[in-house]
Amino acid sequence: MKKVGFGIIGTGNIADLHARALENTSNAYLVAVFDIVSAKAESFAKKYGCKYYASLDEFLSDEQIEAVTITTPSGYHLDPALKAIEAGKHVLIEKPLEITPERCDAIIDASRKKGVKLSGIFQSRFHDAARLVKKAVEENRFGRIVLADAYVKWYRSQEYYDSGAWRGTKEVDGGGALMNQGIHAVDLLLYLMGDVVKVGAFTSTLAHKNIEVEDTGVSILRFANGALGCIEASTGSYPGSLKKIEIRGDRGSVVIEEESLTEWTFMDERPEDEEIRKKYINATKSGGGASDPMAIQTHGHEAQFDDFAAAIREDRDPYITGEEAARSVRLLSAIYRSGDSGAFECVQK
Repeated sequence: MKKVGFGIIGTGNIADLHARALENTSNAYLVAVFDIVSAKAESFAKKYGCKYYASLDEFLSDEQIEAVTITTPSGYHLDPALKAIEAGKHVLIEKPLEITPERCDAIIDASRKKGVKLSGIFQSRFHDAARLVKKAVEENRFGRIVLADAYVKWYRSQEYYDSGAWRGTKEVDGGGALMNQGIHAVDLLLYLMGDVVKVGAFTSTLAHKNIEVEDTGVSILRFANGALGCIEASTGSYPGSLKKIEIRGDRGSVVIEEESLTEWTFMDERPEDEEIRKKYINATKSGGGASDPMAIQTHGHEAQFDDFAAAIREDRDPYITGEEAARSVRLLSAIYRSGDSGAFECVQK
């Protein structure tokens, strides 16, 4: 398969991870980078051996670039996404897709009209542990699922928020511990459990100063399948713990901690279960971003880049479509509305 040429829009910290992932991806490669600060784009290009552009229009005119990955701050995804789509580029956006359902819908609608592929980065869906749990859910191994919970008890220093004027702002960050750090766990809950229909929430800023968003949030959930659950997220929980997903039913329970399976227990034991426990009990090899946002490995991103490139060449939907990538933003929007109103809120589709 002919490799797909990618361009990167934005040269913040996460752009380095995207570039490293592209270096290790079998059917994609990095062509060029764009940043509104040309010196940053030039430095990035020298580091990764690609071209750089100081003009977005010139960047998007590069015929070698078939797809772009957008790594700007969250609330700055919309404009470059729309311009890239209009230029006929396929678009892969670092989480969240955008910071409101309406802005997500604008990107999704534009990609449909133009006929280009669209996806959002949720690399945790590509981890073996998540795939194994998804399969167990589909095979009804849990019986009736009664509880499904997500815990993201991380730590970010005050210096982290002070390091960029956009950090911790509603306009650009879109939210705090839930939208920025907790969103991968939120996405995994939806991936494994299906839609949430109603939420109640409390959000607060308890451990940091001079930020507009929550550093601590708790929400209770009712899923469409009847199960109940909760989401807890914080950036004030020193020293930070790996993100955790728990699913419990009347015939089985599983706990995922980042890429490890710390519990894998079913009433109807299968021959492969003991091997799964042995293989995945200590599968996590990094900090998972719990205390350092860059302490993550690239293999999840590599798998998603490979899938997205294959989707382009095979003219199929990527594993995570734009619609799928927007589901977490719709749920978080309802959680924020509940936190503001003090009332239970329905999740809009």
